[in-house]
Amino acid sequence: MNNLLEFLSNLPWWAWVLISLLLVAIRDVLQPKHSISHNFPIVGHLRFVLEKIGPELRQYLVANNREELPFNRIERGWIYASAKHENNYEGFGTDRDIYAHQHIFINNAMMPFQIGKNHPNVEDHCFLPCAKVMGSFNKREKPFRPASVINVSAMSFGSLSARAIDSLNKGVQIAGAYHNTGEGGLSPYHSNGGDVVFQIGTGYFGVRNKDGGFSMEKLVKLVNDNPFVKAIEIKLSQGAKPGKGGVLPGAKITKEIAEIRNVEIGIDVISPPNHKVFSNVTEMVAFIEEVGSKTGLPVGIKAAIGKLEQWEELADLMKDTNKGPDFITVDGGEGGTGAAPPSFADHVSLPWVYGFSDLYKVFNIRNLTGRIVFIASGKLGFPAKGAMAFAMGADCLNVAREAMLSIGCIQAQVCHTNRCPSGVATQSKWLQRGIDVPLKSERLAQYFKTFRKEFIEITHAAGYEHPCQFKMSDIDVNVDDHYLSKELDQTYLYTKTPVPFSSMQDLKDCIYLGGKSN
Repeated sequence: MNNLLEFLSNLPWWAWVLISLLLVAIRDVLQPKHSISHNFPIVGHLRFVLEKIGPELRQYLVANNREELPFNRIERGWIYASAKHENNYEGFGTDRDIYAHQHIFINNAMMPFQIGKNHPNVEDHCFLPCAKVMGSFNKREKPFRPASVINVSAMSFGSLSARAIDSLNKGVQIAGAYHNTGEGGLSPYHSNGGDVVFQIGTGYFGVRNKDGGFSMEKLVKLVNDNPFVKAIEIKLSQGAKPGKGGVLPGAKITKEIAEIRNVEIGIDVISPPNHKVFSNVTEMVAFIEEVGSKTGLPVGIKAAIGKLEQWEELADLMKDTNKGPDFITVDGGEGGTGAAPPSFADHVSLPWVYGFSDLYKVFNIRNLTGRIVFIASGKLGFPAKGAMAFAMGADCLNVAREAMLSIGCIQAQVCHTNRCPSGVATQSKWLQRGIDVPLKSERLAQYFKTFRKEFIEITHAAGYEHPCQFKMSDIDVNVDDHYLSKELDQTYLYTKTPVPFSSMQDLKDCIYLGGKSN
């Protein structure tokens, strides 16, 4: 025995390497699970290594600037540079194929809109509030005019980390925007002073009874205790997986999250697809009115769009009763931050541009669009896409992934694994330490300010003062493979209802600007 030990201890390093490889080869040949490893011992493992690092190789070495999805390198670079207040220009002309399908063209005026020396945008280049007021038609006790046309979309604490939520909320406070809580409830990290839209999902987290049902008493208390909550959004569905409830993997559920949501630690939380408090359109409208009456806040709904029959029923009911949602958030079916089966993310519900155009027509032909604030959500966090959305009838934009990118997300696409390398979408304390909250909140705010500044400049180039004045005829889009472009009204076969607007100065003077007296 001693001789054997002495022999092994005297072996050179390369002999140990050969022995290790031999053991791996024997293991590969004997195991039945992987055909490649069995047929090609040792060498077969290279295939798994390349598969593992393939996304990174493509992202940084292989894909060109415009090739990646969901956000290509140029789009990510523009957000990063805007958030850091760096040069976000490009030189020597665009490298985008401007003849590609669905490329957007904004028709500029012969002479741009010229602002006077006392114009609000002289003092603040980023001043761009919503032209409509949530809750004005239904005479809510506390109507709300969003102080920014771009805001943070619904992303729950749990899906995102504490430091990410903290950064987003402090960022919207600096930028004068609002922050949607997502369905995970109101956390301490949503409570830094920024305006908040509280979302009620099918799991009723944060306003939940012991049996998992909805508690009006808890909602009223939440609103009264937190005056920064400016509106209530009822989530019917989301673009990532319409028809399925939200999913939070058990690996992401910490003690703190469990207490906020009133769920168990470490167990997957799967929200039901349907609400318990209503089961049809009539009951939903009654619930909206009850919430609006008891909280005094504007109440809206969020959904991805597919079939229109129930939307038509809702529109008819609103026309007959003068009741219903104060705002509607339309989520694009191309998916978002939520984890989802590919079959849902790829195929269920319409992309934003198709879903919104179908829905807007339902309310437009009934002359209801003027009483609804339409919020658009679906990869619209870029000024040109914002112009298209406003031309089609949107009044505000909600951004999720773009906001994540502004605070350090690198599009690793592992949000659902709890291993987000940037610390944005993980509950790992170690990974979260990479987020410097004061710095990242400034970057979110700067991204919003840069977006609004460039959006205003595009609006002025088209001859308007505020993007709510965009008409569908102001935007052309390539619609087929023969390089044929059409204006939006000819493409989507409706005409946007004009939004009442007098001047930016009047918006600045409005008593409800940002939910505060000016």
